[in-house]
Amino acid sequence: MNLELLESFGQNYPEEADGTLDCISMALTCTFNRWGTLLAVGCNDGRIVIWDFLTRGIAKIISAHIHPVCSLCWSRDGHKLVSASTDNIVSQWDVLSGDCDQRFRFPSPILKLQCHPRDMDKVLVCPMKSAPVLLTLSDSKHVVLPVDDDSDLNVVAAFDRRGEYIYTGNAKGKILVLNTNTQELVASFRVTTGTSNTTAIKSIEFARKGSCFLINTADRIIRVYDGREILTCGRDGEPEPMQKLQDLVNRTPWKRCCFSGDGEYIVAGSARQHALYIWEKSIGNLVKILHGTRGELLLDVAWHPVRPIIASISSGVVSIWAQNQVENWSAFAPDFKELDENVEYEERESEFDIEDEDKSEPEQTGADAAEDEEVDVTTVDPIVAFCSSDEELEDYKALLYLPIAPEVEDPEENPFGPPPDASVQAATPDEALAGGDKKQRQPSSEGGPAKKKARTTTIELQGVPSDEVHPLLGVKGDGKSKKKTAGRPKGSKGKDKDFPFRPKPYRGDRPSFPVVPEVLGGSGPGGGGGGMKGRAEGALASGGLLSQSYKQHDIGGMD
Repeated sequence: MNLELLESFGQNYPEEADGTLDCISMALTCTFNRWGTLLAVGCNDGRIVIWDFLTRGIAKIISAHIHPVCSLCWSRDGHKLVSASTDNIVSQWDVLSGDCDQRFRFPSPILKLQCHPRDMDKVLVCPMKSAPVLLTLSDSKHVVLPVDDDSDLNVVAAFDRRGEYIYTGNAKGKILVLNTNTQELVASFRVTTGTSNTTAIKSIEFARKGSCFLINTADRIIRVYDGREILTCGRDGEPEPMQKLQDLVNRTPWKRCCFSGDGEYIVAGSARQHALYIWEKSIGNLVKILHGTRGELLLDVAWHPVRPIIASISSGVVSIWAQNQVENWSAFAPDFKELDENVEYEERESEFDIEDEDKSEPEQTGADAAEDEEVDVTTVDPIVAFCSSDEELEDYKALLYLPIAPEVEDPEENPFGPPPDASVQAATPDEALAGGDKKQRQPSSEGGPAKKKARTTTIELQGVPSDEVHPLLGVKGDGKSKKKTAGRPKGSKGKDKDFPFRPKPYRGDRPSFPVVPEVLGGSGPGGGGGGMKGRAEGALASGGLLSQSYKQHDIGGMD
């Protein structure tokens, strides 16, 4: 559907759930490309799943990291994807080929990364307990950004809409505006609550259109500022926020906030439950609350760049929220009537004739005149929604969609690819073990040239503790701590890869088969049911703690 035909006078925010995207493994973070045609999802087994958002199908899977993916960002033209994992590694990926261009190893976990909105060579990285780092990809150099207080290194940072300035905020509520090229301080102010009390800055987000940005703080208030006013106030200014958004009833803390594509709405995800609050920016009134499944915790929220669609992640599943589209056929033809039942149509004479013999001469000349007009069918008008305000044309080199190779289950012969024996010999032992898994994951990257090894650069930061644990791994108070399931064990295949713990036998007089999750084909401890043999054998295969006598006698009895 054409973007111009979207309802421009109706409300531009989602109203109901519109299905889910199941990424096979648990989703942790997601981000749209600049046009909203592709959605990249980072998973807890280190994979990046790229969805074609128009067909809602998986376009590509990149086996990116060994540890969970905690942050993702698209480059401006959509050809590159930058990812960070919980083992402190930042990688740049070629989206079409799925190859890693280069890697950076940091001393502490990465909280957030962001590609420069215009310069595809720069990436802003926010390591934990460290000043933000500006990476230059072409020469692998880095610049540590100046901070307000060297003792307070809980700093978040973000590029503004065009990447001219970098906004940083610390735990004492101080916002610094730095020039991206020179790293000089341009403006600064402090976010205060009431009289003089300060509050920690949790995140800074910019709108895709206009000059507004929001600051999510620890006092559970979202403040919306105008970037032009900040620059006008200069250093140690005291700008007033345009809006203060909060949940006065429940005092909800906010996990993730972002603007709508047109910058007119703001969505914030609750840190307590799967609930999305949507405000209108200009008035500051709450217009909608979207409730997900009860008891789930929200991990990430992303608003589609050009449509009223929101993607949210909770319990490892991506939920899509959209408007309820009602078809209005009378919009296409004013005299169109919707019928409850079929009505016999009476055809007028000469209605479907090739040439209308009854037409009068003057009408024919008018029709001929209309036929002589040339219609321009070659010129492509740029789509306004895809262009920035300072650009007249679209980026024709941009990657909007990914080609999908058809999966052939049993090919009779493959005249173009290498013989089957060669591909098995070329595979490393690790790949041979996980071969069945990889074939399923990367249908498009097989049979290509040998991948070049990516260059890894170690980033050394002074005075940064190297024993920090990423917040995703150390979730406190959550019974399903991700420490157990994080990462993909090497050489695992099939169902064993989802096997988070080693089985232990019962003690005493209880039956001595081990506790094994249902994935191995059984029904819990003491659950009866067929699959006891499968449970015991699965436990043996995955290193269950069984005595030698048990192996000899009990298994034989089961057989």
